[in-house]
Amino acid sequence: MGVTCVYSYPVPDGKSGQAVVEILQRQIELLGALRSGHFCVDCDTFQSILQTSINVQPKTVYILHNSEQPASCFAITDTSLCLTADTLFDGLMHQLKNYYQQRKNAKMEAKGQRYELGDFILKVGSASLAGSFKGIIVEVEYCPCMVAVDCWGLMKELLQSVVGSVADQPPPILKNRQDELYSPSITVSQYLDIFNNFRKLSATNQIGR
Repeated sequence: MGVTCVYSYPVPDGKSGQAVVEILQRQIELLGALRSGHFCVDCDTFQSILQTSINVQPKTVYILHNSEQPASCFAITDTSLCLTADTLFDGLMHQLKNYYQQRKNAKMEAKGQRYELGDFILKVGSASLAGSFKGIIVEVEYCPCMVAVDCWGLMKELLQSVVGSVADQPPPILKNRQDELYSPSITVSQYLDIFNNFRKLSATNQIGR
């Protein structure tokens, strides 16, 4: 795999999420990209249930899967530490049910169309929380490069032809790690950052009702 940028794309007033996804897909296809299947990234949330003090906040672990790495499972703590394991780790988390409990109705998922365009892989799809639409996600991967600072200019040019000013800057997670050797854990960390932003926005909207 190469360097990947993941963005949330705003849904303009008066348009549905599905309509905007279709517009983005047409823009990508006009660039000459070819459809190459579908993608899915999902995230479950586990919280610690044993507290040694009433003043201690529960610990959170996010378990993510990415269809680009079907044999892997990614566990990210609330301190941003990321563990990469095989999918047997899913079973381990459920065996730890006396210590960590899966939050109900908290599953987030991004899924949609996957494209190939020369050395690039592009993805556009919808993000949902417990099956309810929350936003649009656009991902671009540049396969030949493993260090973001070496290819950001090229990626920005392609991204802006699809999402415009949304891609003026690298995603926040990637911006702080541009000199690092890229790894799949950085991709899922970008997704988690977007998922958590969608969760916060959803909670804010519910409070405002």
